[in-house]
Amino acid sequence: MGKYFGTDGIRGIVNKDLDAALAFKVGQATAMVLAERLNDGSKPFVTIGKDTRISGDMLEAAITAGLCSAGADVMPLGVVPTPAVAFITTDTKADAGIVISASHNPYEHNGIKIFNDKGFKLCDELEAKIEQLIDSDEPLTEKLNGDIGRVLPRGREGVDRYIEHIVSVSEGRIGKLKVMIDCSNGAAARTVNDIFGRFPIELELIKDHPDGCNINANCGSTHIDVLGRMVVAGGYDLGIAFDGDADRCLAVDENGNLVDGDKIMAICGKAMIAEGTLSNSAIVATVMSNLGFHEYCGKNGIDLRCAAVGDRNVLEMMLENGFNLGGEQSGHLIFLDHATTGDGQLAAVRFLGVLSRSGKKLSELASEIPSYPQILTNIAIEGGNAVKELIMSDESLIKMIEAERKALGNTGRILIRPSGTEALIRVMVEAADKNTSDEVALRLSSHIENLSKNMKM
Repeated sequence: MGKYFGTDGIRGIVNKDLDAALAFKVGQATAMVLAERLNDGSKPFVTIGKDTRISGDMLEAAITAGLCSAGADVMPLGVVPTPAVAFITTDTKADAGIVISASHNPYEHNGIKIFNDKGFKLCDELEAKIEQLIDSDEPLTEKLNGDIGRVLPRGREGVDRYIEHIVSVSEGRIGKLKVMIDCSNGAAARTVNDIFGRFPIELELIKDHPDGCNINANCGSTHIDVLGRMVVAGGYDLGIAFDGDADRCLAVDENGNLVDGDKIMAICGKAMIAEGTLSNSAIVATVMSNLGFHEYCGKNGIDLRCAAVGDRNVLEMMLENGFNLGGEQSGHLIFLDHATTGDGQLAAVRFLGVLSRSGKKLSELASEIPSYPQILTNIAIEGGNAVKELIMSDESLIKMIEAERKALGNTGRILIRPSGTEALIRVMVEAADKNTSDEVALRLSSHIENLSKNMKM
């Protein structure tokens, strides 16, 4: 990870870690890097979208000012899902797309993510160049006269084409289902009616009234238990939950039970195998994926590959090997035949189509995929990336992890990693029974908390 860019762009609490001054410099530096790549004297063309956070307007204005001051033309898209920015960037032949969002984080956080002209996240090399320019002692480029960039008319047509694209992915295969969708008071609220209102489903939306401060607040993919209870109470066939920028999709069955990213991929992957559309009969998941997912894939002729955590790592493995389905347990799902990044609404459309064609209840499909007891604990760490790195390299922690893994043997797994987007260290423990996974996770978490306190002192 760089100084500013983590595993998913720049993230931080607004006006503490991420303010208008930094956003302005990011705009300037991005325009300079793009102009250098074009190398023909033309103005870079950049799309920019945001989620519903109250800080989005401020950061959009600052980034736009930075881009224009350095000679780039900007097309604002307003509030749109992150994957819509990626789609519109390629659709309009823009040189880059910028998203202002902190995804599933609380509203006081925000972030800046950049897509290249092909709709993929900016590579590490270009992010490093942007960081170097931001921290340079030399003044950044400020154009004069007619070389200053302009703000173009809002890209409503691009958003409409994105909506049409997502609808087309269904291939008319979605049947009559009773569906509740949780928009997380986020960007999905902008597009969800225009997409899912096209299908012959009985649709109920919740958490679709963003006010700038309620994004992800006890709703969406990070609080899916709320949706589960409402689905059961209302007699729905299933519920679907997005996160704040709608690049994640999780589901609950008619009994309110979670159907996570692993199970959605498994269900869709099996259907694609039957249709002959799963490239190389393979799915790319991550090391977080449940052992039950591994078992299911093995029994159904699916080659399951595991990348490091992060949708960028999943995508890289997919591109390197020519695979077209991948994602994370957390709900980042990539259908590469139709999108260049994780797209929650696209995943939901594909998933609803598979469920409709199966003629089964979602609980029946999901029950085919076993789940090993798995616990994920997040430990808050003060002091930034440097402290997280010190903890991860601590000899006592390394020895403790080795001892716990040895005790688990082949019946479980341990994965401890620093978050690339938040001030957290994540502890995942998987075991044959829940008590064991809980006990191991508690011991490891307590040790990390003690290390953190000592380092803080």
